[in-house]
Amino acid sequence: MKFILSLLLLCHFAVQAAELPGIPQFIDEMVAKHQFERAELANVFARAQHNPAVIELISRPATIKPWPEYRAIFVNPKRVKLGLEFWNKYPNTLRRAEKKYGVPQEIIIAIIGVETLYGQNAGNFLVLDALATLAFDYPRRADFFRSELENYLLLAREQQFDLLDIRGSYAGALGIPQFMPSSYRNYAVDFNNNRTIDLLRENVDSIGSVAQYLQGYGWIKGEPVAARAQIGAELSASAAGTPRTLAEWAATGIVPGVNFAPDKPARLVDFTVEEGKEYWLAFNNFEVITRYNNSDFYAMSVFQLAEELKAARKAGKP
Repeated sequence: MKFILSLLLLCHFAVQAAELPGIPQFIDEMVAKHQFERAELANVFARAQHNPAVIELISRPATIKPWPEYRAIFVNPKRVKLGLEFWNKYPNTLRRAEKKYGVPQEIIIAIIGVETLYGQNAGNFLVLDALATLAFDYPRRADFFRSELENYLLLAREQQFDLLDIRGSYAGALGIPQFMPSSYRNYAVDFNNNRTIDLLRENVDSIGSVAQYLQGYGWIKGEPVAARAQIGAELSASAAGTPRTLAEWAATGIVPGVNFAPDKPARLVDFTVEEGKEYWLAFNNFEVITRYNNSDFYAMSVFQLAEELKAARKAGKP
């Protein structure tokens, strides 16, 4: 029975992406809009594969896990240890990125740590297969992935990528910082000044690119990310999720555990832990992290890993 199921899965996997509805029209558009060679694109898509595993994975993201389980994946001794090693290997680059873009070194490291374990796990899916599958067989976000597929073809032309060789995540993100193709084209930088932008192999370029990405989405230098909230009264159902100034939050009995300007806006977020609910006030820079991955779990994991990295480095841990 297992053999039959495996055989059926392989047969399904072998469906060519070119057979998906919309591919011929997409090729027409790329030829007209960006002057691609029709025969070249037809050959590429004839060799691309529809990958059903991509649909399955994107339909059940890690954020459906309870918060303690999700957090444990990314905030743990292994990621702290490897993060400190990464910090010790690139101290000058990280300082330069912080100075230029205003993003703390530990946040840059934490992003790369959460995304790919500091470059060790950049994904095993062919990016072309993943993006073609999502662009033409995932209606809920087809427009987004169709745009990313367009950007990937342009990126491959600009960077001289082999379209049938580059691997990344099931969502089509690639490289050490897991940039989507549009982000690669818009925010990647040649941070080691070797006249090449390479996020697939170069940690230095990846460090600068992560910092520029966050700055580009509105990171404010020296501003907080999040702070535990002291809850002085029962919360209404509508309290969480609505940005208010700290003065307005204080009027409802909710204040951060540290002192910030009363006119600073924040959103109240909560996380379910063993003891019940844990409340945090999330500031502008927290929202910027969600532009990397639109998830409060993700942003809080990045923030908490960054805090642990900073504390460990301050304590002089190896």
